[in-house]
Amino acid sequence: MWRRSLDRAGIWEPRLRRDYTEQRRAVRRFATAEYTAARLLLPAALLPHVVAAVAFMHDTDDRIDRGEPDVRAAALVEWDGLVHKAFAEGASALPVLRCLVRTAERHPDVCAKVEEFLRGCEREVAWRAFADEEELEQYVREYSLPALMLTACLLAPADTTGRAAFTDGCHRLIRAMQRIDFLEDLADDVRAGRTGIPADAVARHGADLTRPDAALGRLVQEQVDRAATDLAAAAPLAVVVDPPYRPFIRALLGIQHLRLGAVRRAGASLATGSSAPPIPAAALLLLRETAARAGTGRGRGVGTAGTGPLRG
Repeated sequence: MWRRSLDRAGIWEPRLRRDYTEQRRAVRRFATAEYTAARLLLPAALLPHVVAAVAFMHDTDDRIDRGEPDVRAAALVEWDGLVHKAFAEGASALPVLRCLVRTAERHPDVCAKVEEFLRGCEREVAWRAFADEEELEQYVREYSLPALMLTACLLAPADTTGRAAFTDGCHRLIRAMQRIDFLEDLADDVRAGRTGIPADAVARHGADLTRPDAALGRLVQEQVDRAATDLAAAAPLAVVVDPPYRPFIRALLGIQHLRLGAVRRAGASLATGSSAPPIPAAALLLLRETAARAGTGRGRGVGTAGTGPLRG
């Protein structure tokens, strides 16, 4: 399966095949569910390029996520220089960047998305809290959405109208996903001295983010409701994309609904622990979409990835 994906993606050079395989192992290790969904539900020719984009995003996050803001900012400057050097020279000592450069050669939209993502990382290294919904939206628009679009651009429709609807759907989806992330990670984030729940909402409910009481429960439910609204508004993504990508998008949306349900059930207990979607339900969702893809035969004969250039 993997060798066929490399063949169909046009990756023939032995070193590059090893590089992509190394990135695949990393992605499969830190994002097992996401990798499984991509392997089962996306056309084979697209899989290596999705792997390259996700690996780059994860590597970036890992490099800038340690230490105080000034340390993280310095790490971002260093990484930014390495990325731009790789694109300028078409080569790098780092396998993750060699793969990214090749993927960008095959899918030129990736170049612009890398730039937007690196600029957004400046906000990621600096944030500690959000005063209100406006600040949270700015974070989503400047960092979370560009991070998603590193991979999402590989699934974007070719026509202008379709792309506009696709980007809008991605914005709503990532806003929901980011809010779910912040709720799932509430206890860890508070211990780290930062929180993704807007301060005005915390104050409005009189909640203590370390105390699993009724006030926190009401705050969590409010945040869940906001995420649910965005997730419902993102549903047209499953129609906007080309047919070979629809099973994957439906599965992605379905997993977010499962995550949202788990967060809603956890409620105030998120002050002391996290939540996760039920594994049997997630597995059943993937099986259903895999069967639907096999039944239609869509994507099995796709020889190239391109009808259009899909927390990390």
